[in-house]
Amino acid sequence: MDNPLLKNFDTPHQTPPFDKIKSEHFMPAITEAIKEAKQEVDGITSQSDAPTFENTLEAMELAGEKLSSVTSILFNLNSAETNKKIQEVAKEASPILSEFGNDIWQNADLFERVKIIYKQKEQLELDNEQEMLLNKTYKAFIRNGADLNEKDKTRFKEITKKLSNLSLSFGENVLAETNDYELVISDEKDLSGLPDSAIRQAASTALSKGKEGKWVFTLQAPSFVPFMENADNRSLREQLYKAFMSKANKNDVRDNKAIIQEIVNLRSEKVSLLGYDTYADYVLEERMAESKDKVQQFLDDLLKQALPKAKEEVAEIKAFLKELGEDIDLQRWDWAYYSEKLKKKKYAIDDELLRPYFKLENVLDGVFQSAEKLYDIRFKEVKNIPVYHEDVTTYEVSTTSGEHVAIFYADFHPREGKRGGAWMTGYRDQYRKNGEDIRPLVSNVCNFTPSSPGNPSLLTFNEVTTLFHEFGHALHAMLGNSRYGSLSGANVYWDFVELPSQIFENWCYEKECLDLFARHYETGEKIPQEYVEKIKASSTYHEAYATVRQVSLALLDLAYFSLDREEAQNIENIADFEEKAMAPTKLFPKVEGTLMSTQFGHIFSGGYASGYYSYKWAEVLDADAFSLFKEKGIFNKEVSQSFKDNILSKGGSEHPMELYKRFRGREPKIEALLERAGLK
Repeated sequence: MDNPLLKNFDTPHQTPPFDKIKSEHFMPAITEAIKEAKQEVDGITSQSDAPTFENTLEAMELAGEKLSSVTSILFNLNSAETNKKIQEVAKEASPILSEFGNDIWQNADLFERVKIIYKQKEQLELDNEQEMLLNKTYKAFIRNGADLNEKDKTRFKEITKKLSNLSLSFGENVLAETNDYELVISDEKDLSGLPDSAIRQAASTALSKGKEGKWVFTLQAPSFVPFMENADNRSLREQLYKAFMSKANKNDVRDNKAIIQEIVNLRSEKVSLLGYDTYADYVLEERMAESKDKVQQFLDDLLKQALPKAKEEVAEIKAFLKELGEDIDLQRWDWAYYSEKLKKKKYAIDDELLRPYFKLENVLDGVFQSAEKLYDIRFKEVKNIPVYHEDVTTYEVSTTSGEHVAIFYADFHPREGKRGGAWMTGYRDQYRKNGEDIRPLVSNVCNFTPSSPGNPSLLTFNEVTTLFHEFGHALHAMLGNSRYGSLSGANVYWDFVELPSQIFENWCYEKECLDLFARHYETGEKIPQEYVEKIKASSTYHEAYATVRQVSLALLDLAYFSLDREEAQNIENIADFEEKAMAPTKLFPKVEGTLMSTQFGHIFSGGYASGYYSYKWAEVLDADAFSLFKEKGIFNKEVSQSFKDNILSKGGSEHPMELYKRFRGREPKIEALLERAGLK
């Protein structure tokens, strides 16, 4: 087979040749790339020379380059542009890749070489980056079962293979449930309250689905959120809410409850083989937080601050209902609707007022300009780089002096082959090889309000902050400056990875930044100062409620993975377990048939298991860090250069707290977050 995945990519900057790649190319390429990687590892273990940092650690770091390239393409496509064939390939490949990974990390000869170097590390005069690579590699062997007996090694391998498939199945079920649901409206009066933009989009969706003359709403965020915030028809809001919150919880072939039980049980068994009491103990050992007790304390402290105020916010909405003469019992499907109404009353601001100033292309240009002002990099759209879908746009990133930095892929609108949410990913990390600086290939994937016939894509302010957030991750990846790919860019402790993304959201609230891009799409008028003041004034509106929701998800995550071996084997009812875990944060009565767990992809098909707390953890870091920008100027060169040098470019080459202290001059303080969130 003439397989483009196995050739050197004859494309600009060796980008993936998406125009030539077909689903049938993946398995032969993976088979061949595994064979090549095994030969590279054999070359390390069979050499007669004594183990050195260069002939073992650095050689390991460069082994399997082709395999990394092929698998990054496969699994990124499975998230951003999947289909039945790609899903089948991912399912076939996952256990094979898990087995290969186990074979590497449980390779006794390879581990022996690493162990010899590890024992000599005090005499080797390694720099920070080399020491981090050595420590990380040694720990990876231990954490992947290198020290287990043969029986336990075999079981460890079985578990990792099974888990890889379960995670894929979980995600596929959620995607299928999201894609299959349609709320079809035939009577125009049922559109009451909805903004023109939502109605136009629903008509466009209906047309694309062969339902001309009707309106179709889906579970995709750009359709779901405006409906829940604006639709006057309460019964339809209830219907849509229940559909959204019952994904993969219908006791059918797509039900995820049994998958959850199996994932929790297998993760527990896997780490018990390594001597850990719980999966959370295993994960948090490699995090800034260090232990589940610290995470629990952090979440408890946040809840103590936020819950009383969140209850006041709910009470305020109930009082508002009476003021409106609405005689209803406030339910979850009412919250967004009445919250939006009260926000409009209090601040005279809503999404529809702001949307005209946030044309997608302008916002993206604003993101680029902000990055240029902060970090001296430029973005130029290029048409000669192959893409996996016509919606994807590519940019060449360079320094202001013309030096190549990265390739950036932008993929912003929902479609059936794309999972929900927003994320940053990459097709190649930055690293250095034979003196050459290999630059990264970075992608942002989002699900923003799409354009419709005659109407551009106009973003909500929440979508604007999402774009800045994901681009913050992209900057972390693009500005990496490490010798080793595994320590470059966003390859950092999980509770540190959200700092570069969350700090970048802060710029959205500053007039100096908004003036770069927030212009009315028809008149060109800059966003008025009074609107910016309203954005700022309303920024803490229902922040306590939002904080409680984030804490509730973090508590659910921690509850699943703080179970000991016996407890993990004996989860009888997922709904009961979830209700108990989230009970401390309860603000509304339970809605029968709805469940968060069955759609909680972050922890069951993503990398956030025992790590969902990291969003709030990193908010402490970002609020504290941004306070320095506020003090010195949001585009201050000295501060931005320090952030680039000490945070963005360093990746995972040193412990994150050391990097943070180098930037800020001290450890972070929670006060900045509490003040920003209006909780102090």
